Amino acid sequence: MKPHRWDISPAQAVSLQKKLARRIRVQPITGRVALVAGTDCAFLAGGSKVLAAAVLCDARSMAVVESAYEVADALMPYVPGLLSFREAPAVLAAVARLKRRPDLLMCDGQGLAHPRGLGLASHVGLLLGLPTIGVAKSRLCGQHRPPGTRRGCRTQLRLHGRTIGAVVRTRTGVRPLYVSVGHLVTLDEAVRWTLRCSRSARLPEPNRRAHVLVSAMKSSLPVARGPLF
Repeated sequence: MKPHRWDISPAQAVSLQKKLARRIRVQPITGRVALVAGTDCAFLAGGSKVLAAAVLCDARSMAVVESAYEVADALMPYVPGLLSFREAPAVLAAVARLKRRPDLLMCDGQGLAHPRGLGLASHVGLLLGLPTIGVAKSRLCGQHRPPGTRRGCRTQLRLHGRTIGAVVRTRTGVRPLYVSVGHLVTLDEAVRWTLRCSRSARLPEPNRRAHVLVSAMKSSLPVARGPLF
């Protein structure tokens, strides 16, 4: 899909979300998944800049293959439900900096588990044409029962009578994650890959490593410490 403008009004962004949401496809992954990338973001310089990291991992061993980052302007003010318009440009640029294209992308954010069905994972997945999963640490919308306490337990996340995601326990006794389809993947696959990529931590390894990279970069980049020139 061709990129669109990001410097639009919140009302225009909501309208665009509704339009793009109709293009999201829930379908089984086609082809072999050998490389899985995870992304994470942080805001710099009082929220005017977005730092995004992308870490590419071997799908079997979870060893890091390569990583990249990008700092971009935050072109949209903070508006609940429109976070992808702030973060996606930096995420897209960070993924583009990877020398190898991932077979599967896991974003720190929502996919279909969004009031208008277009969270960050769906937005990015649609623009990249990649199988994408939303892996969020908190709930944006919907209701659910608590999953069991053991690793692998899951419950449905539902909104207006529809299943929009799954609440998944990736570690026994640890808070669950909110997993949803981004694009070109099924919910069952999204849950399986989230569990498969989760090793000793709550987050899947690609996302955990992206978070570690973002945290390290945030403390070292000049824009994180002072005014922009």
